[in-house]
Amino acid sequence: MTKLDALLQTASTPPSAGDPVSGKVESQLTVRMATVEDADTLNAMIADFAAFERLPNQSTVQTVRKELGSSDRVIETALAFVDGEAVGMAVFFQTYSTFAARRGLYLEDIYVKEDYRNRGIATALLRFIAKWAVERHYARVEFTVLLWNTVAIEFFETLGAAPTNAWTTYRLSGEWLEKLATMQDK
Repeated sequence: MTKLDALLQTASTPPSAGDPVSGKVESQLTVRMATVEDADTLNAMIADFAAFERLPNQSTVQTVRKELGSSDRVIETALAFVDGEAVGMAVFFQTYSTFAARRGLYLEDIYVKEDYRNRGIATALLRFIAKWAVERHYARVEFTVLLWNTVAIEFFETLGAAPTNAWTTYRLSGEWLEKLATMQDK
């Protein structure tokens, strides 16, 4: 068994260690797609994740519910549960590579509640997304990682992810996006 096989097996095997907080023994890890009914749970996780990443959060239960319930929604969300409790999420959406001439997925966010980290939950979420992509013949799954988050970088690299050093991420937003949108043709 390779190191990758062992790591991936961990994600599909329910953890046997007890919860250090409550002493509860975990018996089942499941991952499923989120529905509109999960809006409260997702919004709470988004708020926790934003605080962890030290980023402002404009998400509300209403905005999450509206996006998940939209017939033309952009995002997909996978939820991880341990014994029926939501403990992690992964938000992703479809992309397209002009050079590969195939669709792909962009992992916008992956989050596991602090008390449930290092138990294979993030790996299970990524396996779920990888399966989603492979079943649809997508070329890749891409994501960005904050440079200070060395734990996440090391985790993704153990799964075989590699940085794309030839690219730099840029963003147009706020005032600059508005200016560009209203710029007059010359």
